[in-house]
Amino acid sequence: MVEDSDAALVDAWRGGDREAGKRLFQRHYAAIARFFRNKVGEAGPDLIQRTFLACLEGRERFRHEAAFRSYLFAIAYKMLCKHYREQRRDEARVDFAEDSAHELSSPISAVAARQEQRLLLEGLRRLPVDYQVVLELHYWEGISAAELAEVLSIPVGTAKTRLRRGRELLEARLRELSTSAVLLQSTLANLDAWAARLRVQVLGDEPE
Repeated sequence: MVEDSDAALVDAWRGGDREAGKRLFQRHYAAIARFFRNKVGEAGPDLIQRTFLACLEGRERFRHEAAFRSYLFAIAYKMLCKHYREQRRDEARVDFAEDSAHELSSPISAVAARQEQRLLLEGLRRLPVDYQVVLELHYWEGISAAELAEVLSIPVGTAKTRLRRGRELLEARLRELSTSAVLLQSTLANLDAWAARLRVQVLGDEPE
């Protein structure tokens, strides 16, 4: 049986089909949960709910100019940024190109069996938020530079630069955090594979 596309479900949803909206949310819930998992702590469920509520309220503005999941991730990113700003009680400006999730929040600890996975999770948390976002979306959701540009409202060239720079920063963080040369080499040599395993074994859900 061929499943309805996101575009077909969105059109049906806007036409009053509540079941279509429910199917859309079920289809993308795991991805939105993963988006927040390694970035915030107990606020995760609330931010997931806010993301889908904002999507519900703004569904008439969605015009298929981007993929539905890009639209949904764009909302999630805005909710994340708003959350971090609200957490800064000293009213200091949050710089997402400099400040990390490690500094801004206390992400829920994901239980990883392998040292490489634990190292990678912590390395990602120590990146500036904007770089953590692009790398996790790229590694865990298979999002291209073009789609990242849509999610973050930046030029494609900037998205490509963030991906490249993000990998460089991640390697540097892994070198700082690693407890042994063997662990570091194993993680760096198989970075894409460890990231894929993290999605399935630690963060949940098979690739779509």
